[in-house]
Amino acid sequence: MISVNNLSLRYGKRVLFEDVNLKFTEGNCYGIIGANGAGKSTFMKILSGDIDPTTGSVEISKGERMSVLKQNHNEYDNISVLETVMRGNTKLFEVMQAKDALYAKEDFTEEDGLKAGELEGIFAEMDGWNAESDAATLLSNLGIKEDLHYKMLKELDGNQKVRVLLAQAIYGHPDILLLDEPTNDLDLETIAWLENFLADYDKTVLVVSHDRHFLDTVCTHVADIDFGKITIFTGNYSFWYESSQLLLKQRTDSNKKAEDKIRELQEFIARFSANASKSKQATSRKKALDKIKLEDMVASNRKYPAILFNNQVREAGDQILEVKGLGKSREGEVYFKDISFDLKRGQKVAILSSNSLAVTAFYKILAGEDKDFDGSYKWGVTVTPAYLPADNHHFFEHKDLNLIDWLRQYSEEKDETFIRGFLGRMLFSGEETLKQCSVLSGGEKVRCMLSRMMMQKGNVLLFDEPTNHLDLESITALNNGMKDFKGTILFTTRDHALAETVADRILELTPNGLIDREMEFDQYITSDKIKALRAEMYGEVVA
Repeated sequence: MISVNNLSLRYGKRVLFEDVNLKFTEGNCYGIIGANGAGKSTFMKILSGDIDPTTGSVEISKGERMSVLKQNHNEYDNISVLETVMRGNTKLFEVMQAKDALYAKEDFTEEDGLKAGELEGIFAEMDGWNAESDAATLLSNLGIKEDLHYKMLKELDGNQKVRVLLAQAIYGHPDILLLDEPTNDLDLETIAWLENFLADYDKTVLVVSHDRHFLDTVCTHVADIDFGKITIFTGNYSFWYESSQLLLKQRTDSNKKAEDKIRELQEFIARFSANASKSKQATSRKKALDKIKLEDMVASNRKYPAILFNNQVREAGDQILEVKGLGKSREGEVYFKDISFDLKRGQKVAILSSNSLAVTAFYKILAGEDKDFDGSYKWGVTVTPAYLPADNHHFFEHKDLNLIDWLRQYSEEKDETFIRGFLGRMLFSGEETLKQCSVLSGGEKVRCMLSRMMMQKGNVLLFDEPTNHLDLESITALNNGMKDFKGTILFTTRDHALAETVADRILELTPNGLIDREMEFDQYITSDKIKALRAEMYGEVVA
């Protein structure tokens, strides 16, 4: 258990938290949520001891071990992959080192023998004889193949390093587990494995994530950083979000009786409680939900951008897109080949591939940015595509421009009030619109690109990883905007909830052709027939 007592953190006049008192208990998983800049990662660093609070203290139960997902990906570069994982259980690793050092002595004494015997007993109690095989199993489950286990960590690429450090964090069944964005750079299969692992985990887990499906699957509680406070609510992210929206509606809608809104919220809680009975945390979650009191809940203070795409330049006709024999290779690597399909009006298509470079190459071809490819494609004459690329770096090369002048470049209407309207929808108002491009964060750049995209009034939208760098509020608004859009969408995302709620067709690009199915995303990724077909199309790439 972790106890947080009278915790405050201030930077000058800025207050992140004030007088926070919380307990995080065994058997629960807490999703730490809050707007960008609210202090989610900072709070996790206070819990781990990396940052000292201004006032207050953090206490953990005596004898409990805390493990943290490391953010420094180069810290273990000169250590083998397997040893890096085993270092996650510090006490066990220290016993192993001390034992090995004794046995390596040339002048092994009787006293050394007694000490070695003592260490062997501790080693056995900690299940040390299975330490290496347990670490290897974890690595394999996280997609690190056996031939990499004895390599130095510096020999692995960035995505592989993330998986090794995640294995290190969860190794040895720690009593308290702190995970900050654990799904970054993981593929769908690995995220699914981690979801199942954490849903069954019987210790205390705190996690920061922008992946709503992940939070919904693993969390029993939400710790919301808002109003300078941290408040714990029972339930997962979707329950917190829906409850918060209902409460906000109740607070702002003066035309309805408060009793009606309370009844609506009570009905929602009842529905959620029923759904929770199907979850892996069924018993504890449902008991907790039954105890929820309306007066314990508050509406969120957060703002959601207005991402609206339905102001199309014109409605598209029946002919949207025809693709014939499309193929792309680079430096001898086949990204995809023999891709042929017709796109129907109104379809919302998730584009998948095991290779993110293949997906980006596909979008660049359709956007007219890449002319070096095999086959052909043809847009319908009534189609006006709007494209959001995964890499927006070159759009912000003129660093001396403020946001108004930056967006004005892409607008036929140059009036400042008009431009400010589009920026305002993305929560840039007042002096913020005079920010220079050079100081924008990754999330702010994506919101600027979404403003540009809405201004284009496209009737076919192309999104390559649109949720990158966005906070939960922006992701939720984007998700709603895509669901409500009346036109056609091609999109790629690692956000499971976005794919499941938007896509009605799946196209997967492989080096050996196309997999094309009209079905929902969850159906696609759980189908045994599809799994077998993917394995065949990729060979060794997809198991």
